Amino acid sequence: MAKASKVVLAYSGGLDTSIILRWLQVEKNCEVVTFTADIGQGEELEPARKKAELMGIKQIYIDDLKEEFVRDFVFPMFRANALYEGVYLLGTSIARPLIAKRLIEIAIETGADAIAHGATGKGNDQVRFELTAYALKPDIKVIAPWREWELNSRASLIEYAEKHQIPIPKDKRGEAPYSTDANLLHISYEGKVLEDPWQEPHDDMFRLTVSPEKAPDQPEYVEIEFAKGDAVAVNGKKLSPANLLTKLNELGGKHGVGRLDLVENRYVGMKSRGVYETPGGTLLHVAHRAMESITLDREAMHLKDELMPRYAKMVYTGYWFAPEREMLQAAIDKTQEWVNGVVRLKLFKGSASVAGRKSPNSLYRMDYVTFEQDSVYNQFDAEGFIKLNALRLRLGTMAHQKK
Repeated sequence: MAKASKVVLAYSGGLDTSIILRWLQVEKNCEVVTFTADIGQGEELEPARKKAELMGIKQIYIDDLKEEFVRDFVFPMFRANALYEGVYLLGTSIARPLIAKRLIEIAIETGADAIAHGATGKGNDQVRFELTAYALKPDIKVIAPWREWELNSRASLIEYAEKHQIPIPKDKRGEAPYSTDANLLHISYEGKVLEDPWQEPHDDMFRLTVSPEKAPDQPEYVEIEFAKGDAVAVNGKKLSPANLLTKLNELGGKHGVGRLDLVENRYVGMKSRGVYETPGGTLLHVAHRAMESITLDREAMHLKDELMPRYAKMVYTGYWFAPEREMLQAAIDKTQEWVNGVVRLKLFKGSASVAGRKSPNSLYRMDYVTFEQDSVYNQFDAEGFIKLNALRLRLGTMAHQKK
């Protein structure tokens, strides 16, 4: 158990982190600095400041990190086409290193010797927060209340809050149907009614997307422009990274794009069921793959696809600031030099399909691929190509036939 005199707490202003704040003051006798990150979760953050002030906090940080989040974390990850276990766009995972990075920066600024977070001892987030913290400041102390205290139920949390005069919203007194995590890239839903993987999620749970059944009956086309692998414009309008992702969320959500129901393998060893909404990220992923299809060399593309699962696992398990992720990122970013152009997507009833792509750096040559007569490709050359590639197969079969 870490002992500290001054701690920076990742503080949402909600009931759980308010209880943690008081617990740090009372049980740990710590001076607490609060940090609340705006990464596009869509909530009013000023109430967090007021709650922190009421609890005696003198140093309160509320930072707008939306542009940094998309520019320096989401976009580099999407250059890699990262999907954990083939489907998950890593919306929660990619936010954690940014929050932990800022926690460390504030600890240095304020002279704090520790950081604290509200992640449980069963989940991935504790690993992500702490791996980042130790990578950036090896001597930092970490306080993880859920691994120390005995408040292991909703009832015990409510009792502690009442004992220490922490306001309890009415909707927090009962059992929440599920827990959520939101940012500009996605919303996740876990726990309670979703713990049974046989049960279908209730449609009224979703916040970013309409159900595909209720989506418009007419398709909508959207054009996404890329420069060096990053999206820079939607329908011809240049946008900042955060505003661009916001626009794609709006478009994808309107057409019911980006829902995912997944049973995934947590880093700590158990399987868990999560439901995700990632409308803008889904459009971005599909469009980026389409852009690469005409601008990347075959072997570079195939090598990227081989490396992608390892990269995605690094992000999922919290190794964003590890040398192996940075090494892979450098290789990935090198491939993006010519990933420039425009992709047109067709959005309809939960799907986002590619309807067109063009690039000034396209490797696609109609004069080579045409089925009509051409003057650039000698089809007879294919005979020697095939025979040379078949040579080892023929020699192997002939050798085995002698036995």
